[in-house]
Amino acid sequence: MMMGTVKLGPGRIVYLFFCALVFVFLVAPIIVIVPLSFNAEPYFTFSEAMLRLDPEAWSFRWYREIIQNEVWRNSLVNSIVIGISATLLATVLGTTAALGLASPNMPARRAIMGVIISPMVTPVIIAAAGMFFFYSGLGLGQTYLSIILAHATLGVPFVVVTVTATLAAYDPTLNNAAASLGAGPWTTFRRIQFPLIAPGVMSGSLFAFAISFDEVIVVLFMAGTEQRTIPRQMWSGIREQISPAILAVATFLIVFAVLLLFTVNWLRRRGEA
Repeated sequence: MMMGTVKLGPGRIVYLFFCALVFVFLVAPIIVIVPLSFNAEPYFTFSEAMLRLDPEAWSFRWYREIIQNEVWRNSLVNSIVIGISATLLATVLGTTAALGLASPNMPARRAIMGVIISPMVTPVIIAAAGMFFFYSGLGLGQTYLSIILAHATLGVPFVVVTVTATLAAYDPTLNNAAASLGAGPWTTFRRIQFPLIAPGVMSGSLFAFAISFDEVIVVLFMAGTEQRTIPRQMWSGIREQISPAILAVATFLIVFAVLLLFTVNWLRRRGEA
């Protein structure tokens, strides 16, 4: 079977070339971090031996330092615990809010939606300062609880947006059909509505976790020495002692972001199906 060749016109070629330039402009500064993290020397630049592909110039030295360093290990554990806790809270609150906003009987839906998603458009440093004074006034300053609540506040808007978008394709007559068969509101949500909107809920949860795991400004305002997270440890490492171990951590975060992107895309396709 003969397959025809695809002919590209001048406009198509210019378009693809422009897309390639944009891709290189956005990705190149990030990709360069990965090979630098394998530098055997304590430098942030490529050595001549690395450019010659000398095996002795490449090493897992900084990855071993991260694994063996207790401060980095504790920071990773803190980031995971805070991220998971904030994600669970943001998912519950965001999904509940989205279900309420999807109801046509909800008064002032646009105003409430604007208030809920305001953390997305408010500069993080302003939100961090406000939450610092608020939780400090409640006696929760420099505690895990205050950081979890603050990160959940930043994650709720992303859950609300994704779940609301999923609910736009949900048929509300299914609820009426379930009620006519004797199902209560909780049974209807658990067995009918939630399975259909689950991809949107999972996507919002992943975004909330990414926001929490990557957040540094709120942590700088509200965390003490015991609540040190990965982003804050990277910030401290840049200010106090510049070490290529930061590049190794950054490589881990890049891999995490890529996996998150593929997962969200998979959930989106599943939701469309």
